[in-house]
Amino acid sequence: MLNTVVSIFRYVVVLIILRGSIMPATKYVIARYEARGHKFEILVNPDLALMVKEGKNVNVDDLLIGDIVYKDARKGLKASPESLREIFGTDDIRRVAIEIVRKGELQLTAEQRRTILEAKKKQIINFIARNAIDPKTKLPIPPKRIELAMEQARVSIDPYRSVESQAQEIISKISRIIPIKIARAILLVNIPPQYAGRIYKQLAGLGKIKRSNWLSSGALQVELEIPAGMQDEVINKINKFTKGTASIKILYVR
Repeated sequence: MLNTVVSIFRYVVVLIILRGSIMPATKYVIARYEARGHKFEILVNPDLALMVKEGKNVNVDDLLIGDIVYKDARKGLKASPESLREIFGTDDIRRVAIEIVRKGELQLTAEQRRTILEAKKKQIINFIARNAIDPKTKLPIPPKRIELAMEQARVSIDPYRSVESQAQEIISKISRIIPIKIARAILLVNIPPQYAGRIYKQLAGLGKIKRSNWLSSGALQVELEIPAGMQDEVINKINKFTKGTASIKILYVR
């Protein structure tokens, strides 16, 4: 009896949400999937739904708004358990929800789409700025320069694809506008004895330690591989860790 009352309460709450009385439309989106003459809709958190589409794992309870699968969410028409089992092989709401989001479409409002595209654009620009360099100077490229090149190249952003999967294609397009390539930098870092014992973990968090050597003086010498666009950022962090006493040399960028 209690479970029935709870289910009815959640159902009513979801209907109120859809009519805009409780939650603004920017906080949820309808995910829709159609197969073999059946239509399935669920209410989901748009940010988490995009993460699912990018192949990331999320907490399904946080993803879902309500625990009902509809055949028409706006009319409040629920999908039957039989139709769920026919298409998904289960009527488990959590398993079904992930499949609907992965295979279906997100019914984004114009405002939601604009917000999501702007956020994805910033993520892509930051990713490129951290990983790419000007091959002529071997120096990082300012994010603003990358953004302007993307505008000149008329780059389109896909809100559903991951940053990494789009970045290489975008670099290829903007390479006609500015010299740019993905590269890695190798730094030779010498840490004085007074900081050597406690900085190894921080260095490992900044990049990939290719080689390390404890010197007879108690100093630590490390070859650190990092994304080439992060040279200034990493050098500044090492200097902060060691109060400017570390010796840092860029061995090569390639």
